[in-house]
Amino acid sequence: MTSTLVHPGSDQAIASVDAIRAQFPALARREGDAQVAYFDGPGGTQVPKSVAEAMSYYLLHHNANTHWAYPTSVETDALLLQARETLADFLGATAGEIAFGANMTTLLFHLARAIGRGLHPGDEIIVTELDHHANVAPWQALAKECGVVLKWLPLDLTTYRHEVGALERLLSPRTKVVAIGAASNILGTVSDVAAMTQLARAAGALTVVDAVHYAPHALVDAQAIGADFVLCSAYKFYGPHVGVVYGRAEATASLDIPRLEPAPDWVPECLETGTQNHEGIVGAAAAVEFLASISGNVAASRRERLAQVMHGLHARGEALFAQLWHGLSEIRGVTLFGPPPGSARTPTLSFHVHGHASESVARALAPRGVYLSHGDFYATTVARRLGFAQEGLVRAGCACYTTADEVQRLVDGVRDLVQGR
Repeated sequence: MTSTLVHPGSDQAIASVDAIRAQFPALARREGDAQVAYFDGPGGTQVPKSVAEAMSYYLLHHNANTHWAYPTSVETDALLLQARETLADFLGATAGEIAFGANMTTLLFHLARAIGRGLHPGDEIIVTELDHHANVAPWQALAKECGVVLKWLPLDLTTYRHEVGALERLLSPRTKVVAIGAASNILGTVSDVAAMTQLARAAGALTVVDAVHYAPHALVDAQAIGADFVLCSAYKFYGPHVGVVYGRAEATASLDIPRLEPAPDWVPECLETGTQNHEGIVGAAAAVEFLASISGNVAASRRERLAQVMHGLHARGEALFAQLWHGLSEIRGVTLFGPPPGSARTPTLSFHVHGHASESVARALAPRGVYLSHGDFYATTVARRLGFAQEGLVRAGCACYTTADEVQRLVDGVRDLVQGR
């Protein structure tokens, strides 16, 4: 396969935006007379009522630790297995390849430490300038601790993508890990990770894919991507603050994973350190069930429904993003960053307003009920390459509950700010 992108499809077979919005209590929040429009989804989406109810029900009726013989412990084991099965459908994997953790960053530091135990001075790890630093800092730590060599896949500032042919040039017989992102949380760029992992595998390297920003916008297929490890975060796709990792069973089993002697030593639980956030794991599964419920095809499998939903939401997101891009591009003094509409990207846009610090833009629009993120979003290298390491950028992301009216309010708010109104 040449791309892991979900191609645009009709959104007619999924629930209406109004029906989706009715499930999110947070959308009732107001700033004065204005209903709040949440454009902060790339940093964390709002949560449907069903997710909160699932977490509450677990805590009130099943709360226990695992692997004991009394009923609530047995029930907890069953719910955690069910969550693995649900997230496996979400990621195109099997339940025995799904593990959980506090968040993606913590999981990846743990995973990198395990990988590092098998590395030697002079071994090479490839990271990218396009990535969130959660997929950079753990490898930088190994360079410091183990003497491995870090090599950077450069960002092309004319295309906002990896430099063409650069990965092939960087790979060598000493390459042991290639760490790449499926989508940029600051530029929206979607990368062809399937092609990149194929190159890495051919060189004999492990591949670690950050799908945190990709997973809310496209159907992840771990098998098609071909990576050894794929990580994401439930709070980016309408769930609680829980990290999820797909680990190819053979790759996980080959690692010397730091663990307590009495802790589980079998795959996938060997990746999970200490007592997990059980209610959060239940909530992560509920978030996937919420997404599947948007499909009108109740007879289809969960994976099939998720595919239909992601196709439909992708089409809606493309339309919203095009409206946002064209609206902001017409405002003098506003600079947009990232690939244009119609290209391989997510509906996430970072921009700069000349003469206005990113934080001041966010503060100015908040009273209008438009909530925006500002900063470097932990994509520090990208911000540095763009010349905004200190000031950062303003970021707007479209989610399943975003409307065209909200996008217009954002555009109007930026225009009024520029015009001093």
